Amino acid sequence: MSDLYEISRGSSPVILAFPHTGTNVPADIWDRLNDNGRLLADTDWHIHQLYAGLLPNATTVRATFHRYVIDANRDPSGVSLYPGQNTTGLVPTSDFDGNPIWKDGEEPSEADIALRRDNFHRPYHATLEAEIERVRAEHGVAVLYDCHSIRSLIPFLFEGRLPDFNIGTDGGMTCDPAIEQAVVDVTAAADGYSSVLNGRFRGGWTTRHYGKPGTGVHAIQMELAQINHLATEAPPFAYDAAKADRLRIHLKQLLERIETIALGLKR
Repeated sequence: MSDLYEISRGSSPVILAFPHTGTNVPADIWDRLNDNGRLLADTDWHIHQLYAGLLPNATTVRATFHRYVIDANRDPSGVSLYPGQNTTGLVPTSDFDGNPIWKDGEEPSEADIALRRDNFHRPYHATLEAEIERVRAEHGVAVLYDCHSIRSLIPFLFEGRLPDFNIGTDGGMTCDPAIEQAVVDVTAAADGYSSVLNGRFRGGWTTRHYGKPGTGVHAIQMELAQINHLATEAPPFAYDAAKADRLRIHLKQLLERIETIALGLKR
């Protein structure tokens, strides 16, 4: 554990990554955020709690810094993941509703972005990559499951209500078809929930960067609609244990399916 990330090393071929659950913002950066930015509204609220203990032997890597410091799931070059669509950048200038998050004149400069890339983004990914290599060396295969959540209604980013389970494999490019199909099957059978494969969210930079099935590294992103584990999708973004427990049943099942498949993929 460092002040930038938390690691729990396990013996499973599955790694759970949490790039957006952190809420730490250094004081010098906090001072530059406006009142809207200080809400930290775009956090993946309580996702590490939601997944806790579901696959006990899985390795977990969690960024503790907030995505407004720098987004650990964006291309470090700044290239957009979704060209032509509304999104937020490597260091966001607005929230998911398109509203500014920085005080006037305090927007991050290119020099700020470069410094944050070196001090936050790069160390997190160096750690994640090291864990992927450790797991692959042990098992001959590693499956990176990237854990995310987002409000179900955000007109600036997408029309209508977001499905409950949003599975991203960049069109099947980032993992073995059996892994993708297992997650599709489990979520499709989850009574009372909706799901989509490679819809609005096709997998972020983490999934696309590391997911190279030919090398034994598979990656898949799960973007969950927050309405299914929060009391409301508004401050204080409180965890709803009853809702979460219902969701955890299905998340546990799909993680166990992924692990079983991964063990069968050993080279």
